[in-house]
Amino acid sequence: MTLLDDIVSSSGRKGGSGETLAIRGGRPLRGSVTVKGAKNLVTKAMVAAILGEGPSVLRDVPVISDVAVVRSLLEVHGVRVTEGEEDGSFVLDPAGVESAHMEEIDAHAGASRIPILFCGPLLHRLGQAFIPDLGGCRIGDRPIDFHLDALRKFGAVVEKLPSGIRLSAPRRLHGANIHLPYPSVGATEQVLLTAVRAEGVTELRNAAIEPEIMDLIAVLQKMGAIISYEPNRVILIEGVDRLSGYDHRAVFDRNEAASWASAALATDGEIFVGGAHQPEMLTFLNVLRKVGGDFDIREDGILFRRGGDLRPVTVETDVHPGFMTDWQQPLIVALTQAHGESIVHETVYENRFGFTDALVKMGADIVVHPHGLQGGPRRVPRRNLEQAAVIHGPTPLHGADITVPDLRGGYSHVIAALTATGESTVRNVGIISRGYEKFFDKLTSLGADFDVIG
Repeated sequence: MTLLDDIVSSSGRKGGSGETLAIRGGRPLRGSVTVKGAKNLVTKAMVAAILGEGPSVLRDVPVISDVAVVRSLLEVHGVRVTEGEEDGSFVLDPAGVESAHMEEIDAHAGASRIPILFCGPLLHRLGQAFIPDLGGCRIGDRPIDFHLDALRKFGAVVEKLPSGIRLSAPRRLHGANIHLPYPSVGATEQVLLTAVRAEGVTELRNAAIEPEIMDLIAVLQKMGAIISYEPNRVILIEGVDRLSGYDHRAVFDRNEAASWASAALATDGEIFVGGAHQPEMLTFLNVLRKVGGDFDIREDGILFRRGGDLRPVTVETDVHPGFMTDWQQPLIVALTQAHGESIVHETVYENRFGFTDALVKMGADIVVHPHGLQGGPRRVPRRNLEQAAVIHGPTPLHGADITVPDLRGGYSHVIAALTATGESTVRNVGIISRGYEKFFDKLTSLGADFDVIG
């Protein structure tokens, strides 16, 4: 089976998200897994290929359904996607880029929010773009106003329709001064993908600076873009008339690496994550050490395990270089086994603790405060949307019948079932394929005891 076949078979359009697992827990996960390119970079680098006048090569592409969705969207817009000579690589040829029908875009968008990032590149190439109703994990409001406001400042005309949003560029887009009210990753990507071909200079203030953003900047610079990162979250982009293709190896998926680290803590196991690197995980590793985890940094990856009894911590999610919101869900499973009271303040999304209902059903002592907790010293300024979860442990978990709500929550449910005694039925696990490559194979290699029953 080829890489493209693997990716198609992992998508929600082939097999859906309805798989059900019977998991027999209570045994430590031990062994090694390898992480490939970050979902949050690979999908954006694929979109960037539209901007080039020649083919691009992207390496370390993971077999996940989000990649399948973006590949399909590229193909309906005339981009030719083929496998490269190296295992796990794509060649993306934008020579035949053309407008796609609304129905085609909507049919291939699936549950992805990537279509909005096509806007800037398509406005440059074709003078128009269309965004269908956006999907994605239901973890809170993700307004696209930041995107649309930025595109308007570049000179795009935005027309809202019942079926989505149509954008046009009667004249060449021009540089703009943009100040994001929040350092949104998606809005920062939008500005980068649009500004590189806009006429003049764009100054982006309060930009996101995640490693995946820096890697996208590296991709665009390889294509011929002129981008500089200034102090205090300021990015300057000097527009150019043309861009070429790129050859790039994607930064590793630090979210997947942190997930396996939390799985090692929760199950009292030992997992080597090949391809993981220390610099991008610095903040996570600090929290892991405070919890009582241990890690061994190696040239080709990181080994994670417990260093003794787990200890309670207080964590506040934040944009990079803070503690990633994607890290808190798997970590909470491990915190159910810590001795004492842990608190997790969620400051990025307002609905990301829904997954804890299943953990409570399995025996965890978790109380969610939907309006956050007042008072106390804080590293992250309190936000109006903030929630907090208070976890008391250690609590033995037992098997239950649970349903996966979203990507990271779903992974956390599976790890909780593997931590619990007895058998659990975990439904809707197909959604995990959005961000975890060959998930079942990796669980098997780590000694997990489970069956796919539907």
